[in-house]
Amino acid sequence: MIRNAKQFPYATLTRSAAMLALCALLGACAVGPDYQRPALDVGEAYKEGQGEVAGWKPAQPRDDADRGSWWKVYDDATLNGLLDRLNASNQTIAQAEANYRQALGLVRGARSGFYPTVGANAGMTRAGGGNGQSGSSSSGSTVSNQYSLTGSVSWEVDVWGRVRRSVESSEASAAASLADLGATRLSAQAALAQTYLQLRVLDEQKRLLDATVAAYEKSLELTQNRYAVGVAGQADVAVARTQLESTRAQSIDLDWQRGQFEHAIAVLMGQAPSQFALPPAVFALKLPQIPVGLPSELLERRPDVAAAERRAAAANAQIGVAQAAWFPSLILSADGGFRNGEFAELLTAPARFWSLGPALALTIFDGGAREAQVEQARASYDSQAAAYRQAALTGLREVEDYLIQLRVMEQEQIVQRRALESARESLRLIQNQYKAGLVDYLSVAVVDATALNSERNALSLLGSRLVASVNLIVALGGGWDGLPPAGAAEPKPAAEPQPAPTE
Repeated sequence: MIRNAKQFPYATLTRSAAMLALCALLGACAVGPDYQRPALDVGEAYKEGQGEVAGWKPAQPRDDADRGSWWKVYDDATLNGLLDRLNASNQTIAQAEANYRQALGLVRGARSGFYPTVGANAGMTRAGGGNGQSGSSSSGSTVSNQYSLTGSVSWEVDVWGRVRRSVESSEASAAASLADLGATRLSAQAALAQTYLQLRVLDEQKRLLDATVAAYEKSLELTQNRYAVGVAGQADVAVARTQLESTRAQSIDLDWQRGQFEHAIAVLMGQAPSQFALPPAVFALKLPQIPVGLPSELLERRPDVAAAERRAAAANAQIGVAQAAWFPSLILSADGGFRNGEFAELLTAPARFWSLGPALALTIFDGGAREAQVEQARASYDSQAAAYRQAALTGLREVEDYLIQLRVMEQEQIVQRRALESARESLRLIQNQYKAGLVDYLSVAVVDATALNSERNALSLLGSRLVASVNLIVALGGGWDGLPPAGAAEPKPAAEPQPAPTE
């Protein structure tokens, strides 16, 4: 039974418990401003989106919500397979995912400040020296051993919220990194979808040109036969041959463009271009209907806007971290163990020792360093808040841009369709006149070239609308629950391209 208070520090523990209770009360406060999202007026509706959301109820998703397979609105099985492979193998996405895991590690590192640091140490020293007596005949020396086994505990009490603000900042930075991952994934998906759509339009142009080359070969043969019987002149044969070869050159020119699109798709999927090939397929792409929603939802949906907002929150928390440096830090520490010159008697009561007590530390003068850090933190927050507002405004501009682009292109497609129908009719009439001997073949070639250009322009315009539709989906932040199925998409506005008729 312990009878001497010196043998057990009851009074010390009582004082320490009181100190801990006081620290807990003080720890309820945290210096620095609490975060408020920077204010931004985004308007009540899109300027260019009138009539786009009739009958549609927004689902109100968030930037961290699963956007689903938004590319399935194009109803293309090959595209679906390519995007699945991209999500699994794209190296840019893998890099962003690694950055996010690194940010989570920083969060865990910041949270470690809430807990004490516990250490242990075991050591042995052997020391010796002379007797230090001048003129002495003795040459003996003193040699001693020292064995030790110690443990220590140290804990900085988060009185002013420095650790809490650091955790708040690191968590916001991790959320920004997660949003960056979402933005990277969405960007890679959009790049592959656009490249694939352009490749398919290019395939359709190739099919059109190859069919037209076949038609021109028949026209050249017809003209040569007419020349052989004296009905047509040699100039007509030269014009027909020129028309054929120039169109054949245009068809060949598409090969390198298609090859580059194919290479881009391979790299996006994390493959070497030499290991990937995409054969031509029947053109069956349609334009989807894209629900737009309200401008305020853009702040919730777009991952790049969310990342900018989270970085503003992280910068705001750093203000509290900087302000906490003005206040004293409180550290509770405890040490204990055994120390003895004889190893056999190391773990005995006489060899034990301990120490326990708090320590306050305060910087009195630092030449304005702390004030500069607070000013730097406030300026960093102002910068991130401006970056957030700019990201949101840029997102709004992109949505407006693609809305008006799609609307104007739709009107342009209607006009282009009428021009294409007129070109086909003109070609039919001029060919009849040529067969009747009323015009030469040069007149036919001019109208034929106009008809071919109209066919290609119709395809190019359709490709531009498909790319713009992907841009609009990305500008709005990705897919939606309740998006109309591909079967509800509007029919292809352009007339089906046909090769130039020969007879």
